[in-house]
Amino acid sequence: VDLVESGGGLVQAGGSLRLSCAASGDIVSVFAPNPMAWYRQPPGKQRELVAQISSGGSAHYLDSLKGRFTISRDNSKKTVYLQMNNLRPEDTAVYFCNRLPDPKWPWGQGTQVTVSS
Repeated sequence: VDLVESGGGLVQAGGSLRLSCAASGDIVSVFAPNPMAWYRQPPGKQRELVAQISSGGSAHYLDSLKGRFTISRDNSKKTVYLQMNNLRPEDTAVYFCNRLPDPKWPWGQGTQVTVSS
């Protein structure tokens, strides 16, 4: 499975971005049953889990992000999304997606999100 994240960029505080993560290959049968997650790695810090979504669409978030971020998925497109609203400078990070359980699929390159104050 190859994961390709996109949609990042430079935004001002209060702005919005929608990230996408597409899984490549003929893997609908593999992608669909897997809980998926978005992670982020701020500069100089460890990667952290920010949002997760079950195969059926139930979502959970890092407490500090509730109400600002929304995770969703389209199994037919093998894609997971992260809608990010009211962005803050502390949201600056490289964002990655992957399956939630271990072992993880190979990590993609991520997509850089930079929020200016």
